Amino acid sequence: MILRCLCLLLIFSSYALRAAAPEQAVVQIINFAQQPNWVEPWRSSRVAQYSGSGFVIEGDRIMTNAHVVSWSKQILVRRYQDPKLYPAAIEYVGHDCDLAVIKVLDPAFYEGMQALEIGTLPKVRTAVTTYGYPAGGQQISYTQGVISRIEVQRYAHIYNRSLLTVQTDAAINPGNSGGPALQGDLVVGVSFQGNPNLENAGFFIPPNIIRHFLKDIEDGSYEGFPDAGISTARLHNPAFRKALQLPDNNIGARIDMLLQPFPKTHELLRENDVILEVEGYQVGSDSMIQYEGNRLHVSILFDAVQDGESLDLLIWRDGQKLTIDLPVYKNTADRISGSQYDTLPPYLIIGGIAFTELSNNYCSALGQDWLKNFRTDVLYQLLYRAYQDEAGAQARPIVLSKVLQHPSNIDFGVHTKSILTKLNGQEIHSMQDLLQALDAGDDEFHRFEFLSGRVEALRRDDAEQANAQLLHTYQIPQAYRIEAQND
Repeated sequence: MILRCLCLLLIFSSYALRAAAPEQAVVQIINFAQQPNWVEPWRSSRVAQYSGSGFVIEGDRIMTNAHVVSWSKQILVRRYQDPKLYPAAIEYVGHDCDLAVIKVLDPAFYEGMQALEIGTLPKVRTAVTTYGYPAGGQQISYTQGVISRIEVQRYAHIYNRSLLTVQTDAAINPGNSGGPALQGDLVVGVSFQGNPNLENAGFFIPPNIIRHFLKDIEDGSYEGFPDAGISTARLHNPAFRKALQLPDNNIGARIDMLLQPFPKTHELLRENDVILEVEGYQVGSDSMIQYEGNRLHVSILFDAVQDGESLDLLIWRDGQKLTIDLPVYKNTADRISGSQYDTLPPYLIIGGIAFTELSNNYCSALGQDWLKNFRTDVLYQLLYRAYQDEAGAQARPIVLSKVLQHPSNIDFGVHTKSILTKLNGQEIHSMQDLLQALDAGDDEFHRFEFLSGRVEALRRDDAEQANAQLLHTYQIPQAYRIEAQND
């Protein structure tokens, strides 16, 4: 009887150790962060404290969300049921996929901890448990739910990227971000966002995206998810299918537009080409594929390869099937239309008239309803860059962000949020253009032309004197910062 009790005790103890293992690898992350002021780019906000979660992975590293560690001045990590705080540093961050890897430098931090393993894409209707340190308490929190849906959705952190997500009814609250979603002892996701318009709906980043990120950083740098530069449209209309000499079988998505700047895509593909297959997956007339029991947008296949790699496409063109080997690359030209992190915004002040890059960050800083407060031609420059020509897609429009009042500019008749198109007769497509245009012109005036059609001028001598006075008055360190700089 005693032997039997001892055996039962050993079995129970072994089970308890295994059961405790996942939460022992889950950590709380405290980030002391300072963000810039995008309307007055020479200023920064006060340092604020934010909290999130993370978990230990192979190589004595901690995985978390990019938004948990963004704009950091100092990062501290707390182990499970341990009061001690350990300093940590960012190793890699992928803002496009909202993932980051950080590392605690003290090797004692990892003693007794077992790294969590990354699993596979979970099945819909299966159970999942989320671990993390959400607001409302100091201890680790567990919530259980089921996998509700798997599909491509916008990643809120970067704003202009959509990748694969998993939806669950398990509670994912502020502070849960970066924590693991587990099935058994395997990580099937990283908690990262919710949706204020939905009840009992949280989202996590699936293993497909996690593994892509980890593979990307194997060479010591992070490149990012590539983009093919194509826009597809549904191809249900029988008449249109017949016009393209396609059978009426609901197979094939039409390339509606080739975006910019993707020169290799423009070389190999044409508008009205029909994509029949990608990497052997049949593409439906709704641009969807069958993938591991889910009907998902074909874009997940383009997201599965690394920057510079190629995909096999079977397309339909002029009544014939063609095989295309399409290389895909990361797109940095649309940087300003997404949220930017960890680089200070550029600016230039001329006689108290402050200019900066038109960007999603600048617009968002003006309030939640900023879309209603801009002219449509300004929004087009920001949100529809990929639909312009290559030069337009590469340009970084300059906007009047602030007027620092001074007698020399008291009657300057152009409002903020206006795009500058010319200075002293020179076209302006970037901050570098703006700096160079200061020396252009052969008279005593700086002459400004705006997208709205408005024109204005300042005396050069007055502007120079005003700058000197205003920099001193407002404690601005310098009159310009042309290129975005790492903080």
